[in-house]
Amino acid sequence: MKATEILMREHRLIERVLDALEAAAGQVSRGHTLRPGFFLDAADFIAGFADGCHHHKEEDVLFGAMGGTVGPEAGGVVEMMLAEHQEARFLTRSMREAARRLEAGDETARVPLVTNAQRYVALLRDHIEKEDEMLFPMADELLTPQAQSQVIRGIERIEREEEAAGAPEKFRALAVKLEEEVKGRTD
Repeated sequence: MKATEILMREHRLIERVLDALEAAAGQVSRGHTLRPGFFLDAADFIAGFADGCHHHKEEDVLFGAMGGTVGPEAGGVVEMMLAEHQEARFLTRSMREAARRLEAGDETARVPLVTNAQRYVALLRDHIEKEDEMLFPMADELLTPQAQSQVIRGIERIEREEEAAGAPEKFRALAVKLEEEVKGRTD
């Protein structure tokens, strides 16, 4: 298995949460009541899995290998991905802050909550598409077999750490919980 296949598999789990988050933001924007904790749980998934597990593998393993072995074209793509990771972190913090305000009874937090959730979803959908369609094929083509092996070993090391902490099961369960919470609601 290629390292990029592992990362693409993780994208599919992230997209499930993006679907749930998009549905929840839509419900709130139409005036429906949804527990603010939904958005806090989504932010926990994003920070813990999308950023903590997935982006950790990209930034600390794949991007490092690409920066060290390929030309300036790949370097520019990696820089763009890193900038988008930073923007995603900002949007997640902003969504979490708005959800906390709403949970405390501040109804004016609905607009920034929805706006930040929708911006995060749009950013990550576009980001995932760029990685799946541009960055990962570039990595598969440009990384030497030796570099590919190093990337896989680095990802496997991180995955062992994640498994020891129970992260895979925890985040899969959280994704299912978020999906089920919005699925049962009708507009």
